[in-house]
Amino acid sequence: MLKTFMTHQGRRIAYHLTDGVGPAIVFLGGFNSDMGGTKAVHLEAWARAQGRAFLRFDYSGHGESSEAFTDGCIGDWFEDACAAIGLVSGQLILVGSSMGGWISLLVARTMPDRIAGLLTIAAAPDFTEDSMWAGFDADQKAQLAAEGQVALPSDYGDPYIITKRLIEDGRDHLVLRDPLSLPFPVRFLQGTADADVDMAVALRLLDHAQGPDMRLTLVDGADHRFSDEACLNLITTAVADVGCV
Repeated sequence: MLKTFMTHQGRRIAYHLTDGVGPAIVFLGGFNSDMGGTKAVHLEAWARAQGRAFLRFDYSGHGESSEAFTDGCIGDWFEDACAAIGLVSGQLILVGSSMGGWISLLVARTMPDRIAGLLTIAAAPDFTEDSMWAGFDADQKAQLAAEGQVALPSDYGDPYIITKRLIEDGRDHLVLRDPLSLPFPVRFLQGTADADVDMAVALRLLDHAQGPDMRLTLVDGADHRFSDEACLNLITTAVADVGCV
């Protein structure tokens, strides 16, 4: 059943919470995606079959939650994630997809004692700086400064409107510039045919992070959606591997 709550910042967050034993699995979605995606729903069904607690939610400006997408930024969505996590107690298994991988790393850095394990799927840490800003040409940077936003084409529908606030706020939440300790089991999944997040990002994350049990799995031919049957099975296997069952 869809439920909502209000954050301290006044944003209404929509979520689905499945009761069960812990550690609770928390799915963190991607940029301009929603909690109704294939991976989130598949993982919820798997968790329910295992009798495990599971939480999926929409960041503000996404899906069923309040606010406009173009008003949000990484810091807002990180706050939303922390607020949603406050709905469950005890240890957590974080599953972060694309931008959700970045958000999950921020959560893990903030509350490491609550994290039992971490799985990222095509993680996109620091993408506002290393992909968006670094890929802007001089005209786009000038337009961003003058108008406060630029439009980027998307393979998933309407163009993405990228705001100056998104870029500037992203710089306050980078995770690949300072030491990143992940003192729990960590699995990174990455497709070799991902046109949105290059394999180099996954390799950089693996090299940069520090932890006693980190593994990167590259899946030949998998794209950014990572949602075919084989990939979905890899996701549930990885969740189990980091300590869920």
